[in-house]
Amino acid sequence: QVQLVESGGGLVQAGGSLRLTCVASGRTVSNYPMGWFRQAPGKEREFVTAISWNGGTTNYADSVKGRFTISRDNAQNTAYLQMDSLKPEDTAVYSCAAARFYRSSTAYTRGSLYDYWGRGTQVTVSS
Repeated sequence: QVQLVESGGGLVQAGGSLRLTCVASGRTVSNYPMGWFRQAPGKEREFVTAISWNGGTTNYADSVKGRFTISRDNAQNTAYLQMDSLKPEDTAVYSCAAARFYRSSTAYTRGSLYDYWGRGTQVTVSS
């Protein structure tokens, strides 16, 4: 079984930056696409960004393009989300996920395609 644990969330002022980390344990996720999703209070979970198994393909929600960057280090079984120019509307619980599509070059945007999920880390952006 795979366990995903996110860290790096916190409170930041608008315009600031945060770097989220997602560490996998139990089994390697280095061969699987990974993604980040977020859920704000009273709203549905939404796609933020995703990356293929080797980092060759990425996808971003329009709302974060140019501000957020996803990356991964397969040797460390870890994924990252660098968030710059943060806005109050980015406030949410951010969760990472891994999809069991072995060495897929696709960066999946649909949450239903992901098999493993972390519990999330809170990001709060003040105005």
